[in-house]
Amino acid sequence: MQCPVCPDTTLLMSERQGVEIDYCPRCRGVWLDRGELDKLIALSQQQAMAATAATPAAAPAYAPPPAPAHAPVPGAHAQPGYPPQGRRPDFEDSDYHKHHGGYRRKSWLSDLFD
Repeated sequence: MQCPVCPDTTLLMSERQGVEIDYCPRCRGVWLDRGELDKLIALSQQQAMAATAATPAAAPAYAPPPAPAHAPVPGAHAQPGYPPQGRRPDFEDSDYHKHHGGYRRKSWLSDLFD
């Protein structure tokens, strides 16, 4: 089968997780045969149902701690104050947190079109 975008290129076929994918090695376009989209939808629904079934039940809420028996007197036990703590001024402008993330698989669909 010829690529609809690249007229002189033959599509290559790949099968992943039971789904046949035709792709163009030149433009990296992806095409599905008849029924393959239905397979993708069915796999997606199975994954969604498995994810909701695997979700643990909500943990019971804890009661707040009881109020103290007496109210503290302001200044009675004064301790020297600590200087205000803040973040380093040069850290806020840093892009460290943007560039040092790990790979997290979004879904099985991202692995299918890898």
